[in-house]
Amino acid sequence: MTKFVLVGAGSVQFGAQLLGDIFQCDALKGSEIVFNDINPVAVEETRKLAQDYVDANGLDHSISVEADLERALRRANFVVIMIEVGDRFKLWDSDWKIPLQYGITQVYGENGGPGGLFHALRIIPPILEICGKIAEVAPEATIFNFSNPMSRICTTVHRKFPGLRFVGMCHEIASLERHLPPMLGQPRSNIRYRAAGLNHFSVLAEVRYADSGGDAYPDVVERAPAYFSKLPGYSEILGAMRDCGSTVATEGWMNIDLAHLKNPREWSDRWLFREVLENFGVLPITGDSHFGEYIGWAHEVSDHRGILDFYTYYRDYLGSVTPAIKNAVSERMVPIVEGMLTDRKYEEAAVNIPNAGLIENLPEWIAVEVPAVVDSSGIRGVPVSLPAGIRGLLANQIGIHDLVACAVLEKSRDLAVQALLVDPVVTRAKGIPALVDHMIDEQKPWLDYLR
Repeated sequence: MTKFVLVGAGSVQFGAQLLGDIFQCDALKGSEIVFNDINPVAVEETRKLAQDYVDANGLDHSISVEADLERALRRANFVVIMIEVGDRFKLWDSDWKIPLQYGITQVYGENGGPGGLFHALRIIPPILEICGKIAEVAPEATIFNFSNPMSRICTTVHRKFPGLRFVGMCHEIASLERHLPPMLGQPRSNIRYRAAGLNHFSVLAEVRYADSGGDAYPDVVERAPAYFSKLPGYSEILGAMRDCGSTVATEGWMNIDLAHLKNPREWSDRWLFREVLENFGVLPITGDSHFGEYIGWAHEVSDHRGILDFYTYYRDYLGSVTPAIKNAVSERMVPIVEGMLTDRKYEEAAVNIPNAGLIENLPEWIAVEVPAVVDSSGIRGVPVSLPAGIRGLLANQIGIHDLVACAVLEKSRDLAVQALLVDPVVTRAKGIPALVDHMIDEQKPWLDYLR
């Protein structure tokens, strides 16, 4: 029997998506699913949702809650980490807005820049505690992490626990996959692509037509402006929700119907995206809100209305949507698990693992997002070639990732200060130590460990 342990299972919306993936997989019939969360009310809601679905559909999965993590992990084959700490959006607001008062303009503030630093500093310690328990109780388990900031979490975990099978998962690659067929006028089955970089800072590396083997990248570069400049973005999605209450599930591995959204702003959500396409000749896999977090000049060229509308829509959508389990694949974790159990030997589009030579000019220890071959032996990254300009942008993150890991592991306030001072998003030195002290006070108790 395959055993899953879902840590942070009180995240009912994401838990519902993942459960739907598990329940529709033939290779996982009869599997055991154990929920673990520090919030007993929230985790009970997820358990009831799962048990009701199992009962209604005559499934043979075992569903339970175990508050003690050590007991939950016994005999675990797969562990899923999907935690946040504290009031997610309240803390996110402070990650974003307090640095602004110290003169630092940043884009979005979740994964890169000062916001990404403080997010990482408070969420990595509890993830390390979870991983310590896994190393003791279930060292052979494969661990899938869905928490952000993905690349900083994965980098630090692998530094602390190099023997763990720890893999970061993000569905952002799905946004690229859903756009390629209509842009190229081809069925998905005739498109072969690879993307690579850091999580939320990744680009299309290569794309070919399956039937001819021909290079499709020139067609992408030629057709992308006409396609993306007319594509509705989050400003239009938010406007439709405000006008008529309609919502769009924008995350996951599925097509999105935007036909009801009329008269989009030109290049909505993608002004920075356009700059990267024009100046570097490559296609980012995500829009301004994520890609811009890592670039010092991003604030100058980003679609700030689109970014703010994305944040508002995302917060309001998660607060209003009714969780439901669906018999469809929403995330990519379960297909990976199925590939491992059945020795499928297929190529997964994106995983976050240590570089180990997969992307040129980046150190072995930094966590990169690359394709991977999946079979019974596990998950093996595929080397991907990127142009020099993109490698340069990625290289700007090396020192930051190193210092974040060191700051957490050494519990060092001074190294957190240095992590900001080497970040290309931070263009001033005065007030940076005071900013870190302010955030330590503001985000008690999660940052109290920094000395």
